[in-house]
Formats: sequence, structure tokens, C-alpha cells
Amino acid sequence: MRSDPVRTHEVTNQVPPLAGHDVADDPVLLEGVRNEGAEWYEEDLHRLGRLAGSEEARRWGDEANRYEPVLRTHDRYGNRIDEVDFHPSYHALMDVAIREGLGGTPWAEDKPGAHVARAAGLMVWGFTDQSHLCPVSMTYAVVPALRHAPELAAAYEPLLTGRVYDPGLRAPESKRGLLAGMGMTEKQGGSDVRANTTIAVPQPDGTWRLRGHKWFTSAPMNDLFLVLAQASPSQGRGGLSCFLVPRVLPDGSRNTFRIQRLKDKLGNRGNASSEPEFDDTVAWLVGPEGRGVRTIIEMVTMTRLDCILSSASGMRTALTHAAHHVRHRSAFGVKLLDQPLMRNVVADLGIESEAATTLALRVAGAVDRAQRGDDQERSFLRLATAVAKYWVCKRQPAMVAEALECLGGNGYVEESGMPRLYRDAPLNGIWEGSGNVGALDVLRALTREPESLEAFGAEITAAAGADSRLDGAWRRLRDELRPGEDAELRARWLVERMALVLQGSLLVRHAPAAVADAFCASRLGGDQGLAFGTLPTGADRAGIIARVPGAGAGA
Repeated sequence: MRSDPVRTHEVTNQVPPLAGHDVADDPVLLEGVRNEGAEWYEEDLHRLGRLAGSEEARRWGDEANRYEPVLRTHDRYGNRIDEVDFHPSYHALMDVAIREGLGGTPWAEDKPGAHVARAAGLMVWGFTDQSHLCPVSMTYAVVPALRHAPELAAAYEPLLTGRVYDPGLRAPESKRGLLAGMGMTEKQGGSDVRANTTIAVPQPDGTWRLRGHKWFTSAPMNDLFLVLAQASPSQGRGGLSCFLVPRVLPDGSRNTFRIQRLKDKLGNRGNASSEPEFDDTVAWLVGPEGRGVRTIIEMVTMTRLDCILSSASGMRTALTHAAHHVRHRSAFGVKLLDQPLMRNVVADLGIESEAATTLALRVAGAVDRAQRGDDQERSFLRLATAVAKYWVCKRQPAMVAEALECLGGNGYVEESGMPRLYRDAPLNGIWEGSGNVGALDVLRALTREPESLEAFGAEITAAAGADSRLDGAWRRLRDELRPGEDAELRARWLVERMALVLQGSLLVRHAPAAVADAFCASRLGGDQGLAFGTLPTGADRAGIIARVPGAGAGA
């Protein structure tokens, strides 16, 4: 009889937790911050990065999504209250985001690079959780649109741009900080907002009264919302107009904002998305009557920027998890990262993520410079935002799926964090305009705003002569940038090529040769298969992987 019990469960060859690191310790991110003029932010970015990489922040992200928001339409006595309860971890994430200036703060800072710094912070803090970034993003984006109503902007902008997270429904001007949202789509129209049926009726006191519904309004516990409604003519104009709707009126009484239900979504589950109903709801006109789309599009443009940033952040997060896993996990006696096929996959994912990150920060830099009066950057931004929104958001789901596969079965269980990244991945491709909407927006800009193409071309030709594959791709693309009866059929192909050429130009100018060469060979030279991990034989995989967070010494 054996004296020692047989051990049936000894854990070996499992990967240590990815915690206790600095998310901002990322050469691609830091180089982008410097290239776009926000190097002054690096110390704060590293401080935020250490918090984002902590076990505490990992727990916040998990709990905010695991314990989803709960709608309470009535209190115990039957009074209508329309409130949403969140887990404390959601509030912890929001508190950090607003405190760190990721909401509207850059609009109040007269400092070059402020929007770039905020973009980098958003990407780093996005490592913890993507869902809470929705109200943060809308709060950032509302400011330029709200300025079409100077009196409203004067009252609310200081609270939208501050650094205090003050949840709870109270009179806006009694709070220390405000959050904003938007209500555009309705169930009969979706992206076709001109089909909206919500009606706004002018009142003698200068306010309006709204009656109707919205189909998808996120973060219903925010304080203020920009809403589209059909204005009953007050001065002979009417038409689709933009209105400010507060949840609580200045006198402290509740505005009518009935939350019919919360959406049961694929992902983004820590964020509440709702169907609100308006019934004699008090609102204030923002911008001219009948120009609602033109007014609210300034908010949409900024939220589209955040779609790019959030997707790039999600891609970087997935890559970090995959690289960390393959660095520590062995198969057949060899670390996964040292297996040729896995090295090819990680290197390819690294290129995709670096291209997305560099492009995202370049767009943020254009926002910053456009706000400071640079007309060339404003023109570039018109096309670059639409192109990057389409392509980066399209690439996120495919890349996250490949990164999840790097973890094998471990990546398919919730504890790894990868399923949440996978569920969240398609969202940004849908929010603020699906792929078709984005592609058509690019065609519209090419037709109506030729100066945007000139600025876009100037950005590409800044790398002229540096790589023959890039030069050839740009030459072929220019030949395709023509109007024609088949323009809509070709739109997706066209926007994809514009994105790849723009990314190639940025990498040729700013990335190491290993990255730029592999990108141009595989994305522009046609020397790549359809799956990740099909880089050409001569690619410098070691040089690429050295820039991948999480790969560490194993690279």
C-alpha cells in the first residue's frame, strides 16, 4: 500500500494573470503621442496606465459587465422614476475616466495636444472595459454641437468639461459635473433620421415640447441629451431640428423621459442602452430650425473619432492578452511564441494593431490642430475620420477573433476576458453609422468637398519615394478616385484602399523599417494570404514582435 497519496490535480503550464503592469508602457502608443504633439502628457499617461493594468481595475471591468444595469421604472409606491442602477464597479470606472479628463476636458484646455492626450488616455483606460466609454465619449462630443446655442453652452459647458463625476438625477446647474448623451434613431428609420416622427412644438416661453420615441439611446442616466425631432414651424421653417433635453429641469422637477426598456445587447453590457419616450417633454432648440442634422453632425463626428480610438484600444488589448499568453504557455516543449506559426500570427496581429493605433492618434492630432484653426487639418479630418472609422472598426472583430484563438480553449472562457472583448468588437462598426453609411459618407465628401481629397493626398505624398509599393498603391488608387455610375458598388473597396494607403504612409514615415516593410509587402504589395499569420517569408518578425505589449523578453 502506498504511503503517499497520489496527486490528481497539479496545475502546471498555466499563464500567470495579466495584472500589475503599465498599459501605457507601449512604444507604439508613446511614439504616436509624441508625433502628434502631446509628449507633455506622458507622465500622467503612465500613471493612468499603471492603474489600468492593476488587478483592481481588472475586477472593476469584469464586475461592471457581469452585473448588468437594472431598470427601475417605478418606486415602491408606484411613482414613475425611470432610473437605472449600476454596479459600484461601473461608477469606479466612470469616476477615473472623468477625473482623468477623458470627458469634455480638452475643450476647456488651451493647450496644444490636449485632444491627443485625451485620445491616448481613452485608449489606455479602455484596456479595463469598453462599455463605460460610451457616456464618456458622448460627453466629450456634445460640446462643439452645443455651442450652436451660446446661452445653453455658457450654462452647461463648464460642467461638461470638468473633472468631477457626479452621478444621480438632480437639477443640472446644482451638480458638480454633467454627462451628455444623444437621441437620434427611431425604430421606423434607423440611420435614415429624416424619417423620424418625434414632433417638437414651440412654446410662448421659448422652450419646445417633444412627443415621440427613440429606438436606441445609450446611457439614459446622463444629465443632458441632444435629440432630433421634427419641428412644427415657428417662423415658417420647421423640419428636422436639434434640441437639448435635460433629464431634470432647472427647477429640480423631472422632465418626461420614460425609459420603456433597456436593450438586451450582444456586448457593451456594462452600458445601459434604452428606448425613451417623450410626452410633453421640455426641450431647447440648438442651432437653426430645420438644420438638425447639420447641428448634431458635429457631435457625431467626435463620437466617430472615439469609435476609432475605442476599436484601436480593443485591438491593442486583445493583442496584449494574446502575446502575454503565448509568451508564457508551452506546447510540445517549446514556448508558443517561439513556434514559427505562432510568431507569424503574433507579428501579423502586431502590424494590424500598430497601423490602427497610429492612424487613430493621427486623426486625434488632426482634431486638435483643426480646433486651433488649421484649415488643412480640418480638410484632412473630413475624409480621414470617415475612412478610419470604416476600416479600423471593420478590422477589430477579425483581429480579436484571431487573438482569442491564440489562447485556445482558455480564450473561450469568461475568466480570460477574451469573450467580453469579442462581444464588444462589432459595436463600433455599427455605432454612428454602419460600414455602408461610412462608405457612402466618403463618396459624399469626395464629391462635395474636393479640398478634403487634396488634404488627404498631401498626407499620402508626404511619404512619396520612400516605398515603391506604397507609391504604386497610391497611383492605382488615384485612378479609381473618379465619379461614375458604379461608385456606390465600388465604395467599400475604395474606402478600404484609402485606409490601407493612409496607414502605409503613416507607418513608412513613423514606424521602424521592420513594421513598415511588412505592412507594405502584405497589405499593399499583395504578398499575403487572407488570414492573419500569412506574412511573407522575409518579414522581420522579431523586430515587429519587439513592439508588441505583453510579448516581453519572449520576443
